[in-house]
Amino acid sequence: MTLHHMMNRNVFINIFMFLSFVFNSCTAHSWRNKSYVDDLGQRCEPSNHPFSLCKSEAAAYGYPCEDHTVTTEDGYILSLKRIPYSVSDGANSTNNTRQPVLLFHGLMVDSVSWLLGTPKESLGFILADGGFDVWFANTRGTNSSRNHTSLSPNDPAYWDWTWDELAAYDLPAFLQYVYDYTGGQKVHYIGHSLGTLIILAAFSEQKLLHLVRSAVLLCPIAYLSRTKSKLTRLAAQILLAEAFHFLGYHEFNPIGPVTHEILLLICGDPEIDCYDLFSAVAGPDCCLNTSTVCAFWQHAPQSTSIKNLMHMSQMIRSEGVRRFDYGSTKENMKHYNQPRPPLYNLSSIPTHVPMFLTHGGQDFLGDVPDTRHLLRTLVRRHDSDNMEVLYVPDYAHADFVVGFNAPQLVYKPMVDFFQRH
Repeated sequence: MTLHHMMNRNVFINIFMFLSFVFNSCTAHSWRNKSYVDDLGQRCEPSNHPFSLCKSEAAAYGYPCEDHTVTTEDGYILSLKRIPYSVSDGANSTNNTRQPVLLFHGLMVDSVSWLLGTPKESLGFILADGGFDVWFANTRGTNSSRNHTSLSPNDPAYWDWTWDELAAYDLPAFLQYVYDYTGGQKVHYIGHSLGTLIILAAFSEQKLLHLVRSAVLLCPIAYLSRTKSKLTRLAAQILLAEAFHFLGYHEFNPIGPVTHEILLLICGDPEIDCYDLFSAVAGPDCCLNTSTVCAFWQHAPQSTSIKNLMHMSQMIRSEGVRRFDYGSTKENMKHYNQPRPPLYNLSSIPTHVPMFLTHGGQDFLGDVPDTRHLLRTLVRRHDSDNMEVLYVPDYAHADFVVGFNAPQLVYKPMVDFFQRH
């Protein structure tokens, strides 16, 4: 056994002992209903209504909004929202002349994150006002996508997935539904963070190309081994997600009381600055206003699977983009018929796919070195007419979705790109 593995084993044992102390026998194995955010009330006014893309956010500004459901091949019943046209267009815009756009959110948020600002600030509203038919995906496990044909979120099997399954099941189900519903129109795709990884994974296997007209990648993540987030790196190094899973936990709620206890442990490290957790994980955003930040914390943090976090941690600890590693040759052989998980070969993405990539200099997750690695992989072979890259030096991870100046810096060039493709 190598010194590295011995150290990891010792760290894991220490974390396990701590978690065993925190999670006594009376602790439920899903803490979702006990969630809270430390000190939020001191900084933000309480929300007087539950956040809902259609009922609160779209309706507040008079936009039409529709609720749709999509069932994946593996049985998850997912929520899909739609703003078919702008307020200014009225009911005369229910035709098929509008190009469909699908927005796919990142990790531990849902589609409301696209509408947390005003109509002049929020990408979903801006696209509707710009003449597009706008659709919003909500992945399995989020507030509005917790149903299944045979499983309950209380069942461990419900949470037996990673972003591999999002790429293999959720993404195709959403795209096929929008394509069919709009009369066979190919779809412009916009992904943020994890929403970029899954489309890259699908494209690398030559999938979904017949459904996608173009792809916009906001803060693309694929290679994560050089992430600048010390908190995220530490969590991966001490096998934190693996410790959760070993103890029998399957759902991860980022604002639950158990998470609070874990942060007490991690934040004891003098190298980790936990004064601003969001910045510690995603980087120091330059351009968020207070009302948007409050709306985000009051709604956006949502559950994902522990197994998904294990997969993300594996990507931080090793180079390359691979399927989930089951931890042993025997288990990997059972799932993949090979000793190591298969690679997603991003260099095999077809060169004719129109792609718009934008990233920020202050982003800790889609950090500059890892993103440049991705760009070298994609741009080197891609048709120059079908690839655009926009670098925003001051932007961190959230600025691309909720930054007050994103409409000028990012969304306008993005819409121009759509109009050319």
